[in-house]
Amino acid sequence: MIALELRDITKRFGSVVALDHTELTVERGTVHALLGENGAGKTTLMRIAFGMLRPDSGAIVVDGGERRFGSPADALAAGIGMVQQHYALVDRMTVAENVALVRAVGTTARDWRYSDASAARLVRQLGEEIGLEIDPTVRVSELSISGQQRVEIFKALARAAHILILDEPTAVLAPAEAAQLLAWLRRIADAGRTVVLITHKLRDALGVADNVTVLRQGRTVATMPARSATEESLATAMLGTSPPNATRATKRVAPGAAVIRADKIDIVDSRGVLRVHDATFAVHAGEIVGIAAVEGEGQVPLLQAIAGRRRVAAGTLEAPLGLGFVPEDRVRDALIEDFPLYENIYLRGAERRHGRVRWAVERQETAGLLTRYAITAAGPDASARTLSGGNQQRLVLAREVGATALVALNPTRGLDIQASAAIRDRLLAARDAGSAIVLYSSDLDEVLALADRVLVLAQRNVREMLEPFDRDTVGRAMLGLPR
Repeated sequence: MIALELRDITKRFGSVVALDHTELTVERGTVHALLGENGAGKTTLMRIAFGMLRPDSGAIVVDGGERRFGSPADALAAGIGMVQQHYALVDRMTVAENVALVRAVGTTARDWRYSDASAARLVRQLGEEIGLEIDPTVRVSELSISGQQRVEIFKALARAAHILILDEPTAVLAPAEAAQLLAWLRRIADAGRTVVLITHKLRDALGVADNVTVLRQGRTVATMPARSATEESLATAMLGTSPPNATRATKRVAPGAAVIRADKIDIVDSRGVLRVHDATFAVHAGEIVGIAAVEGEGQVPLLQAIAGRRRVAAGTLEAPLGLGFVPEDRVRDALIEDFPLYENIYLRGAERRHGRVRWAVERQETAGLLTRYAITAAGPDASARTLSGGNQQRLVLAREVGATALVALNPTRGLDIQASAAIRDRLLAARDAGSAIVLYSSDLDEVLALADRVLVLAQRNVREMLEPFDRDTVGRAMLGLPR
């Protein structure tokens, strides 16, 4: 039986055709992977299914009946829930309170009355039903990214969603966490619920999905059983041509002088918890040092400290002024989306500048960066909000790269094959030009492909992996296991 059908969907934003008579058919009790490059229309299509956008034409069919959604509340009432890339959580509230906010939508006091105990009980019941556990009393601000993702899943299921849409759910998870999430998606599909998985990770799609649909430039170009697909065939369908060769770093034999030095440093997080203890290391000019760690181990505070965004609690940390920084969340920490692109470029080093701003020069510089970094935008005066995720990431990298040193957290998060390859090539070019680069990626394969040296952060300790390092050896070190 068909759980969800999107028939002949067309959606325009001004003169841009985002979806062009797009089709999607999802069978009940299956995991259906939705693939495509950035800008292919995947998220737009699913936002239409969730009532966040209205199609210009076409039909939404749920369980055999045509529906018209004016808002996400209508989709929730029809049994559709969506977990988006950027979570909509209230940091200062507990897990139970965040879930209760969604449970209250569309209900009456007679249906369900809030109390701390009832909200906590709801979270525990959901956890037992779906096999995911989380402490209902902990504040969202204290959770890791994977923990926050669980809260979003609980929110969707609190309204009895039987169709669950997830937008790039493994993009920021460590390998073990991603495997756990995919196994959970498989279990809930086998139990009768339906999952639509938007992903750029072809391995994830093939590993968990029953069926796969590929979008290209707003059109449905392929739908097939996952068992009949390969990574290469899916990549070719996404791109319309053979995929680019995977980027591999050529190891540098003789890096330059040390640019970043850490000597017996301790780092605490925003809650005062010790996350890094007695760490000593150096990063040299002309090398990429990869940080390997499971999610929430302390890598974010570590890289924030190297970038000058957090003070060390003990020891000494030396890094050059003007160090470039690509944060984990480009929307929250790197861009002001309502500012034009040239003002976003100007943000770099703005705190050290004095005197009158020559905006004409800033516009000209930004126009040059748009060309050199192949950023698709209307021009320097376009707002950052109008850029796709991949182009926003290119913009941030264009602004930050070129400094003596660069710190990058998940620089290809949520990007498609070509956009990711372009970002990796830029990092390698910066290294070859002499920059000292510290890289963390939740994709261990990416760390191993780009890094000249690898530092593993586990149980608050930082240690360097001796070459040759491989996925299994580094993965065991990340879990604190012997080699």
